[in-house]
Amino acid sequence: MATDVHGPVTTGAAKPPAPASAVRVEGLTRSFDGRAVIERLKLDVRPGEFVALLGRSGCGKSTLLRILAGLDRDIEGTVLVPRRKAVAFQTPRLMPWKKVWRNVLLGLPGKPERTVAEKALEEVGLTHRSDAWPKTLSGGEAQRASLARALVREPDLLLLDEPFGALDALTRIKAQRLVGELWQRRGCAVLLVTHDVEEAVLLADRVLVMDGGVIAHETTVDLDRPRNITDPRFAEVRAGLLERLGVATAAEAG
Repeated sequence: MATDVHGPVTTGAAKPPAPASAVRVEGLTRSFDGRAVIERLKLDVRPGEFVALLGRSGCGKSTLLRILAGLDRDIEGTVLVPRRKAVAFQTPRLMPWKKVWRNVLLGLPGKPERTVAEKALEEVGLTHRSDAWPKTLSGGEAQRASLARALVREPDLLLLDEPFGALDALTRIKAQRLVGELWQRRGCAVLLVTHDVEEAVLLADRVLVMDGGVIAHETTVDLDRPRNITDPRFAEVRAGLLERLGVATAAEAG
């Protein structure tokens, strides 16, 4: 029987999440047309921990994130996550007929005041664009609006599905720095799905590699922050992860 638990709701014999875990997954299986994309997967994320998830295309990374977000419930196993969670995707998914501040409040219960949106927009440096229409935003601005929409929910778990993938190199660096600062300020748990090994090492406390439908490898990134990509220790961690992914050098990864 499938057991899917999001927040305090429980099904079957599942127990509430332990205080020591922001995410607890046991025996998770997700199949499509009889083929298991995720199979008996186990995952734990501590409160306040930043975890990055790497893996080849099609390995199930985004499927796992959608399950944790409550967007895919056709599963077997146990999934325990906080009630307060938010997700930001690679595509900002802003409603073009709503101004930026209204997009930030989209989906919130009740009738929150504009000041709630303005506070979140201030955190991501976008207050000056609160009255703009989404079509007038740059790619980086649209992604910051998407982050503000996630942050306004005061999440205990922030799920990021390749949020920087469509950005140019310079904007991507700024967005990565912003996410790192927001995480340190907010203190929520973060799970980042990415194809970028350097990005994972730059941001995460722990990097997981998904393969064959399971978490096949994990690396603790024990480097001081802010991290320097020219640090030999950074290069060593990156090289080890590239090797685990079957890539001999960083140049080949591109």
